[in-house]
Amino acid sequence: MTQQGARWTADQVLALAPDAASRKAGSKLGAAGPWSEAGCTDEGALWGLCRGSGSKPYQTVVDLAGATGPAYKCSCPSRKFPCKHALGLLLLWTGGDGAVPSAQVPDWAEQWLATRRGREERKGRADSAGSASADPEAARRRAERRAERISAGATELEQRLADLLRGGLAGAETAGYELWEETAARMVDAQAPGLAARARELGSVPSSGPGWPVRLLEECALLHLLDRGWLRRDRLPEGLAATVRSRVGLPASPQGPAVRDRWLVLAQYDTADARLTTRRVWLHGTASGRTALLLSYGAAGRAPELALPVGLALDTEVSAYPGAGQYRAALGERLAPPAATEIRPPGISTSGAAARYGEALRDDPWLDAIPVTLDQVVPVPDGDGWQLADADGDTALPLASAASNRPGLWRLVALSGGAPVKVFGECGHRGFTPLTAWPSGPGPAVPLH
Repeated sequence: MTQQGARWTADQVLALAPDAASRKAGSKLGAAGPWSEAGCTDEGALWGLCRGSGSKPYQTVVDLAGATGPAYKCSCPSRKFPCKHALGLLLLWTGGDGAVPSAQVPDWAEQWLATRRGREERKGRADSAGSASADPEAARRRAERRAERISAGATELEQRLADLLRGGLAGAETAGYELWEETAARMVDAQAPGLAARARELGSVPSSGPGWPVRLLEECALLHLLDRGWLRRDRLPEGLAATVRSRVGLPASPQGPAVRDRWLVLAQYDTADARLTTRRVWLHGTASGRTALLLSYGAAGRAPELALPVGLALDTEVSAYPGAGQYRAALGERLAPPAATEIRPPGISTSGAAARYGEALRDDPWLDAIPVTLDQVVPVPDGDGWQLADADGDTALPLASAASNRPGLWRLVALSGGAPVKVFGECGHRGFTPLTAWPSGPGPAVPLH
């Protein structure tokens, strides 16, 4: 890897910022003025001393070759990762003007890099040893006991759904959220977190605005289908049975051979609730053509560890999880730090995207959306919302209502300027959610979420 070949863009660096304040503060530190003794290596290590308000400069180190994405260490008191100094150092490095030259790693940076990489190696060996030494008979007995509890929970949930429909959907509005929160708690006790999450969502439907009875009936039908799928899982094809196990909430391990490829980072975004922050990272295999989804989790209020800037390519291995039509995968050995690339994913038309989602529902009826790259589309207003229209056709996809209220929409409109663009996003029954876009001519990927 040459340093020039691996340079990121400023947008890719700033996409790592934990919040807007860090993004603004880091941008101010992206010039050479406050920095001294900065350097880098071909193995993806960056370091430098940043002058602060104290008598001693802050020691800042970045490891671009971490197993779960870039890692950061700074002697400043900030609890944000990355802090403004790490962002500033990365921005200084992206300039490529010699401010961060190739150099020998100083002792203070080498100590942290060696400790971190040694810890990753030990964790990998421990994971391998743990999987090899697990007692399969004990695991089988635990799985059987959990399956029995889930079956009891699914049977109880079926009865509650039948009671709701027997009494009429209007009763859901008067019952309030507490009924479904208590039902969700019962599913948690049954060790079925997937059923619990869907039951909890039912409680919010009656307050979702006009047309809520139709939406509630649809969600109840999907939940009933999942219940029946679990209770009759032994009669299902193995791929669909694996999907049902995943939707109910049973943990699974990656299966099948690892696929080595140059994986393009298509998008990264977080969703959060009161308990957990979930990070989703979409990848595209430039040789295999496969699309993969990486999931990473953090406690409420804390960013997940995995961080991969949009638009970079990883030389790595990816292993798929079981299930028909599933995209989730596990990131394997990283063979090189993320590198800049001009590769873009192939795209399809808006009608092709809608057809692909319909086909995916045959394998996974509970699928909210699928990853799709649209080619040659133009964002245009559509009444109170927006849609992406084919530049060379007469079809369009409406944007999801949530996407129409985000700043990313205006970045997309500005990037297009009325001209066709390539857009990656999630296409589902709520519409299309754009996540990343590329201009019609040369230019880097633009995150939209």
